[in-house]
Amino acid sequence: MTTLAHARLGSTYAPAPRLSLRAIALIVAAHGGLLALLVSLDVVPLPPVVSTLVVDLIQPAAPKPPPEIVKPQPRPVEVKPQPRRQPTPTPQPILAAPVESAAPAVEVPQARTPPPPPAPPTPVTVSQPRFDADYLSNPAPAYPPLSRRLGEEGKVVLRVHVEPAGHPSQVELKTSSGSPRLDQAAQDAVRRWQFIPAKRGDEAVAAWVLVPIVFNLKN
Repeated sequence: MTTLAHARLGSTYAPAPRLSLRAIALIVAAHGGLLALLVSLDVVPLPPVVSTLVVDLIQPAAPKPPPEIVKPQPRPVEVKPQPRRQPTPTPQPILAAPVESAAPAVEVPQARTPPPPPAPPTPVTVSQPRFDADYLSNPAPAYPPLSRRLGEEGKVVLRVHVEPAGHPSQVELKTSSGSPRLDQAAQDAVRRWQFIPAKRGDEAVAAWVLVPIVFNLKN
């Protein structure tokens, strides 16, 4: 049984004969020739011709050269022409002029001596008014009774304007004694006084004078 089975299997699955390389080459050559014949007879159209795309690669731009640095040219130095020195003239000898005869002397009148200036005028003497002359008989001010009882004392200074005729025209209080009664008694008395007027040279003029009056209880 086993032998029979193996015999069947061997007859059914026998391996196919292998083609040699020479046979394959002949088959390929036969097919190629047949294809060429069909193409020549326009039976089999050829595939369209594929156009070739040509791409030009853009070359990168060459870098620009750096700008050329132009160095400033030095300005030409202007040479000024030097003035030519003039030759120094040779001094010529000076001929002496002939001496002329002396001219006759001319008399020059002598200048007269100016007269001396006039002497300055004698300054005019100015005198102040006076009130202390004995002949004037100016009475002393009356002592106010109330001031005497109160024991008031002091010195009064009056400023009196004396006219050329010798009588007082203004009597002003310059320094007070501290008591209004004493001040008023001094002014009332001086207004009745007679003065010797001030003089400028020999002329009587009006002027101011200070008159002191002392009130003292011991007098």
